[in-house]
Amino acid sequence: MVTPIISHWINGHSVKVSPKKTGLVYNPATGEVIARVPRGGAKEVEEATAAAQKAFPAWRDTPLIARSAIFFAYRELCWKYREDMAKLITRDHGKTFPDALSEVVRGLETVEFACGLPMHLAGMNTPNVSTNVDVHTLRQPLGVVAGITPFNFPAMVPMWIYPIALMTGNTFIWKPSSHTPEATQLQAELWKRAGLPDGVFNIIYGGREAVNALIDSPDIKAIQFVGSTPVGKMVHENGVKTGKRVACYTSAKNAMVVLPDADMDLAADSAVAAGYGSAGERCMAQSLIITVGDSGEKLLPLMKERIAKLKIGPGMDQGIDMGPIYSAEHRESIIKWIDNGVAEGAKLVVDGRSFIHPTNPKGFFLGVTLFDYVTPKMTIFHEEIFGPVLGVVRVETFDEALALINGHQYGNGTAIFTTDGGAARRFELEVDVPMVGINIPIPVPAGYLSFGGTRNSCFADIQMRGEDSIRFFTKQKEVTLRWPKPGKQGPLSLVFPGNK
Repeated sequence: MVTPIISHWINGHSVKVSPKKTGLVYNPATGEVIARVPRGGAKEVEEATAAAQKAFPAWRDTPLIARSAIFFAYRELCWKYREDMAKLITRDHGKTFPDALSEVVRGLETVEFACGLPMHLAGMNTPNVSTNVDVHTLRQPLGVVAGITPFNFPAMVPMWIYPIALMTGNTFIWKPSSHTPEATQLQAELWKRAGLPDGVFNIIYGGREAVNALIDSPDIKAIQFVGSTPVGKMVHENGVKTGKRVACYTSAKNAMVVLPDADMDLAADSAVAAGYGSAGERCMAQSLIITVGDSGEKLLPLMKERIAKLKIGPGMDQGIDMGPIYSAEHRESIIKWIDNGVAEGAKLVVDGRSFIHPTNPKGFFLGVTLFDYVTPKMTIFHEEIFGPVLGVVRVETFDEALALINGHQYGNGTAIFTTDGGAARRFELEVDVPMVGINIPIPVPAGYLSFGGTRNSCFADIQMRGEDSIRFFTKQKEVTLRWPKPGKQGPLSLVFPGNK
């Protein structure tokens, strides 16, 4: 059987790729090779940029309602093929099919928001700022822009970026993860079917060389990035040096606080779901549970009950709660983190290292792990593990819990579980994290609201999605105009103009 080759997508078409310039794509549930993906670099980025530049003037000048019509068509196609896209995500990434389907639907929220952007792109009009002088503003696209996205959300995260970039009139180059290319390719094909002009949407696979080529290209005006902190910091620093707009949303170590008065069943459900969903491979996973007072003694037995009932297996199987780790290498890195936690003195309550799936022993499966008595002196408190590893931290007071979150190197999402409205209100006002859940474990806002981070979770001036992304992908132009009346021109004056 010939292994299929996923191709770059440039100027509205697949690009023929030599098998010698490809890497392997695995099904993490079986460990089998299912495809090959290109290793693109400077040459492919240059070709995609040239296609995007050529397409930009016509796309910029396409009426907003005509753009919107293409977006409505794309939205309908994505909805029609949502299950097909979810199956491809499960096949490449490993997450369960219901989880993958939810990802697609959440991504479509931003596509739907972009369908209505004609209203949001309206400028301001101020008549009579001075005698017979009016001012209006225009919101215009930047040109060719790019997005760099991670493996864990091959539909939702790019759908947070390219709809707004495209609908505001830019042309787009997408550098996705090479681990999850099949859903990526389907999105390109659906754009083609929706009527998007060739060259407006392009895909380049690759690693460091492709990323550096995007950064170095003088013709790419802006980049949005989602991924790890070290790479995001590099993209931001180097991209800004070239004069680009750059926004990078990076690693996380999210914590949920549980107060003694919380609904413990709700908190236990939320901790297990938010910690182990998608095998913990979410930037919004709650990987630390900070228990205040005696809440740890109440919560831990309930969590253990739920953990014991979790079903781990291939994501397409019925009734599965958690699929495999996305790659064999990442599975090994998570095991090393668990080893490290044991060596640092955390109490290992549940150990997932020895799990082997009975019918898929070559799959990249890992059981769930639960640590108790994690402290700020441990690296497993500070570093993102990005796997099914939860750590319980015990403190005596609300103030201690708040200080741990605000003092952490990462600040992406957080949550508090309590029935005390005053405590919840204080938490939302004082916690230095931009996305806050109150009795909600993963506070990912709707597609028309912003998503982002602070400290080492974000290298950007503004957040992504919603109004913030409209500002990011456009430039504002201010026009001051006067239409003189024939024969009414006044005398020449070198005085700075005033409002008379």
